[in-house]
Amino acid sequence: MRRPVAFSAVLGAMLSASACFGPEEVYTLPDAVTDFNALFATNCAGCHGKDGRGGAARLLNDPLYQALVKKERMIDVISKGVRGTAMPAFAKSAGGMLTDQQVGILAEEMQKRWAKPAEFGNVALPAYDGAPGDATRGEAAYRTFCASCHGPEGKGVIGKGGPVVDPAYLAQVSDQALRLAVIAGRPDLGAPDGIYQHWVLAQWPADSQAVGRNHGHSA
Repeated sequence: MRRPVAFSAVLGAMLSASACFGPEEVYTLPDAVTDFNALFATNCAGCHGKDGRGGAARLLNDPLYQALVKKERMIDVISKGVRGTAMPAFAKSAGGMLTDQQVGILAEEMQKRWAKPAEFGNVALPAYDGAPGDATRGEAAYRTFCASCHGPEGKGVIGKGGPVVDPAYLAQVSDQALRLAVIAGRPDLGAPDGIYQHWVLAQWPADSQAVGRNHGHSA
């Protein structure tokens, strides 16, 4: 009778020990992740910040930016990245790690959570993108609207705005980034946007791109 009793004691101890570890963890394959918060935290927050703000890259949690970019364009940018910048391609079809479904979830949820279309119902927004315009006209607009913070030569003003003709800066930004900086600003950095300040004309964003090219920036 000793062996059955001993075996029962060992079995009971094993069961008790296994219970200490709790329920078995369920592993989700990367392709099966469909939760926006998880996808954003893993793929976007490192550059754009938690909740789409406070990162080194452009603020995404911005109603004006969301009104400009639209869902379809955001899908394209997430999928293919932005050539010549730090924005990589995330879609598997372009060498990334995300499925088309996951890319769509990111774009759709950002629009749902951070866009406020009612705020722009009566605003004639400039196009999200476009070809560079006239550099001479852009220089004149720069002196009027930008020089007070960035300096007359674009070299920056201490305590107000950074240099915008710095070769290191221009090497990392695209035409599109310059255009968006003019239209949407960087509210997270204290840079005003052109829409709310009522001084963006239809041609001014394009002209600002041309100014950037004149200072050594390329598309």
